[in-house]
Amino acid sequence: MSLRRRLPNSLRWRAVGWMEMGLSQADVARRLNVSRSVVQRLWDQYQSEDSVSRRPVPGRPRATTPAEDRFLALSARRRRTTTVPQLVADHFQASGRRISATTVRNRLHNAGLYARRPVVCVPLNGRQRRNRLCWAREHVSWTQQQWASVLFTDESRFTMESDSGRLQIWREQRTRYHQSNTVERHSYRGGGILVWAVATLTCMCSMEEP
Repeated sequence: MSLRRRLPNSLRWRAVGWMEMGLSQADVARRLNVSRSVVQRLWDQYQSEDSVSRRPVPGRPRATTPAEDRFLALSARRRRTTTVPQLVADHFQASGRRISATTVRNRLHNAGLYARRPVVCVPLNGRQRRNRLCWAREHVSWTQQQWASVLFTDESRFTMESDSGRLQIWREQRTRYHQSNTVERHSYRGGGILVWAVATLTCMCSMEEP
């Protein structure tokens, strides 16, 4: 079993108590599963400072408070398509302090939120969703032989104008197809080319429509 590298304050005081009772530093180290040097430094600190609390670690203070961290995560969840610069501006407006874009990303990642492209789908009403779910359940047990008689079709349109391909949303892992993480769109804008394909289990073909 590997040795501990750090001790909580409760065990640090217990170690001091054992040594004051007469246990050797080696015995205390074995009981706490730490190296003897850890116990020796602990005893030296107690002798010089009359305390065994961990000394504060130097470094930059956090740029945000826990409440501000929750504010950033809540803002991203309420407005999934908001951008990092927008969140930086929202934080400044709420707190009067500026933080970096990197800080915003780190706080959102700590909250389990990551920037991902949304799933694009056609708009469906409640009845259409229920019908599709019913169809899927009716065919979930189909055999390969049954699917061999089905012709599958799909289409993709490639346009010269930009669309929502650059759009990103903030979402948690394994929530790609949640309704709040999808973008509904009726059609593409501008001119382009439509690629329409059909496929079965044994063949596939496509045709292009300008």
